[in-house]
Amino acid sequence: MKRIISVIVILLLAIVAQCHEFWLQPKKFKYVVGEEMNLSFMVGDNFDGDPWDLKKHKIEKLEVHHLGKSSDIKTLVNPDQKEKLKYKLVEAGTHLIALQSNAAFMESDAQAFHDYLKEDGLENIIDIRQKAGTENAPAKEFYTRFAKLLVQVGNRTDDTFKKRLGYRVEIIPQQNPYALKTGDYLQCLVLFSGRPAKNQLVKVWNKIGNTSILQNMYSENDGMIKFPISSHGPWMVSTVNMVASEKAGADWQSFWGSLVFEIE
Repeated sequence: MKRIISVIVILLLAIVAQCHEFWLQPKKFKYVVGEEMNLSFMVGDNFDGDPWDLKKHKIEKLEVHHLGKSSDIKTLVNPDQKEKLKYKLVEAGTHLIALQSNAAFMESDAQAFHDYLKEDGLENIIDIRQKAGTENAPAKEFYTRFAKLLVQVGNRTDDTFKKRLGYRVEIIPQQNPYALKTGDYLQCLVLFSGRPAKNQLVKVWNKIGNTSILQNMYSENDGMIKFPISSHGPWMVSTVNMVASEKAGADWQSFWGSLVFEIE
């Protein structure tokens, strides 16, 4: 019985370790002025997941941006509810909701860490570990999440979508998704530490009903990616970068970025 329980625990840990993607998910993406937005913080695979555990993933910053204004909405979060934020949208236009988490800790065995690096395009870290002779050693990691969401209030769009927030990793659309339609293309600029992230693996997800479709692509030297808008519905762009840990207690630090929006 103890062995069966141990196997179950190992399998559960493996499933959890593979749930890399995270995002801000509203009940809907388009609102009328004065309507309340209900927002969940999600983590999982294939653009389908479960609510974050806010006991582990503390929120460092949570803001809503519209044009030149920003509001701190961190105090409105209710950790005990599935929809952890309710916020009334009182102005017409495009709104950017942005979250930065704390640096959470994770420890992985050598094989799980290697698989994770391979899956997320972090071959440079694999090379570093191989050259250092530590590829068979477990890894300790701090990871921080930067999640962005674009929603639309009314029909009048604006330039809020391209506001730079100065996050360690940031995905910035070059066109307003709420001004696009199927058949158009969307460009996104991927930044790391304020500079274009070149040759960076970027995952582009779109949902058609209950089915998630994934495109893997690599950024150009100027940090840009470009992809076709092939369907209506929710979309997510995500990426991760990793460096040697800049603080004691771990070997590595990873910085995760996501951007979510909808195409009508």
